[in-house]
Amino acid sequence: MTSNKAFMVSDFVIYFFALFIGMMIVPKSTCLCSNAEVNFIKPRNIAKIVLHRPSSFCQKMEIIVTMKNGGFKKCLNAETKFAKKFLEHSKMKNRSVKKM
Repeated sequence: MTSNKAFMVSDFVIYFFALFIGMMIVPKSTCLCSNAEVNFIKPRNIAKIVLHRPSSFCQKMEIIVTMKNGGFKKCLNAETKFAKKFLEHSKMKNRSVKKM
């Protein structure tokens, strides 16, 4: 009977330990942009810009640009001078930069 209690206690300890370790595991990033970010896009080719700020789902800021030709989307590297200047210029001119 004591061996049953020992098994129950050890099972509980193992279960609790597994649960605790599982909670500590950081969830996989669900960023919209993979590593395939571009550093420059001609402004005349841009139809729309969507800015995604860092969140619990993705730790980095993402800039998704919809192109005029074909409407396909590209991810713009937010760390480049071009991206920073373009966003600053867009704010000054009150261009449509949609923030998510």
